[in-house]
Amino acid sequence: MQESNQQHQTFEGLGISEKILSVLTKANFVKPTPIQHQSIPTALEGKDLIGVAQTGTGKTLAFGIPMIQHLAKPTSVGGGLIIAPTRELAIQIEESFRKIGQFLGLRTAVLIGGEPIYRQVTAIRKGARVIIATPGRLIDHLQQRTLSLDKVEILVLDEADRMFDMGFAPQLKIILERVPKNRQTLLFSATMPSEIVKIATQHMKMPIRVEVAPSGTVAELVEQEIIIVKKDGKLTMLKKVLDDHHGSVLVFSRTKHGAKKITQAIRNMGHTAAEIHSNRSLGQRKEALEGFKTGRHRVLVATDIAARGIDVQDIQLVLNYDLPDNPEDYVHRIGRTARAGREGKAISFATPEQRRDVQIIERIIRKTLPVKHADGTKVDRQPPVNQHSQQQKPGEPRKPHFFHRRRSPSRNRGRR
Repeated sequence: MQESNQQHQTFEGLGISEKILSVLTKANFVKPTPIQHQSIPTALEGKDLIGVAQTGTGKTLAFGIPMIQHLAKPTSVGGGLIIAPTRELAIQIEESFRKIGQFLGLRTAVLIGGEPIYRQVTAIRKGARVIIATPGRLIDHLQQRTLSLDKVEILVLDEADRMFDMGFAPQLKIILERVPKNRQTLLFSATMPSEIVKIATQHMKMPIRVEVAPSGTVAELVEQEIIIVKKDGKLTMLKKVLDDHHGSVLVFSRTKHGAKKITQAIRNMGHTAAEIHSNRSLGQRKEALEGFKTGRHRVLVATDIAARGIDVQDIQLVLNYDLPDNPEDYVHRIGRTARAGREGKAISFATPEQRRDVQIIERIIRKTLPVKHADGTKVDRQPPVNQHSQQQKPGEPRKPHFFHRRRSPSRNRGRR
């Protein structure tokens, strides 16, 4: 046990080359996270891997270090390809790679929408060994023949559950047909539903699963709660939450139109705010994110485009103004706070009709969440008392209960 703990203290003993160990030290990467400690040795052996870990636990270096070490070998003549679902995440990955690659002369190129394609072509032609791309823009380059994937030696799918869902699946199929069959494939995400794993393994060779936390696990230092509020009372509750909490706040909206409306409302409340969603240009999105990082904007309002692409160290509160359409996105949203060992809080607004959505989220995170009404009173999570119980006064109407499924009077008609 003592030997295992010592191994966790540094990157030594994981099979990393002395040169890269020196680079990690210069870049102030000293202690590996659990996902890095368990994934790096397996990935360095060239094996396919599925890595599951909470957001904010260093998954980028878990695949980045093995890729860089492989490409640095004299025998390597190919390159690495990293696919990410959002522009923000692609930029974030490239920034992490640059911290290490700059010391090794490793060139990268980011291929994302919203930027002039000629700049990306220039980066490719300058000898980029690592391509970080969103699916749509990568296919643009393939169709224009400005890029070939014939020499890809390592393929990484970051946020792999999103990569294999219905939205990206057709694009990913095109990409997988272009990369060599003889390659190493690495998949990483905080949520990895079994149906996604089943699809993903069809494109892998006997993958090893590294799971430092069960799929859907959230950071222990995130304090979570649900507030039951009617739709027309959300803005009032939003003002109260912003007044009651200090520090930076990341607000999630279900729609682009909603994000715009919420941002303006927050400004009218006297807080600085910016918005980030797919209707904003790449420049506007970069400005909003940078302003949020530097504190120029206290509040950032985003759609799920940002749930998997924001790496800001000190977000005090994540507020789900709307619950996500995809319950797994709850994990990625609240994973923007309590990163790198810090504490954080996550508050979610749920309408009285969203009882089922809350229960699904609880099943994913394997935790019962504290729930309260808009007036601050706690919701009793126990089943309501039977109407014939002595605890209920005769003639007293049964109190509505947010988590109690009421049986429809007509449900059993005809069933005798």
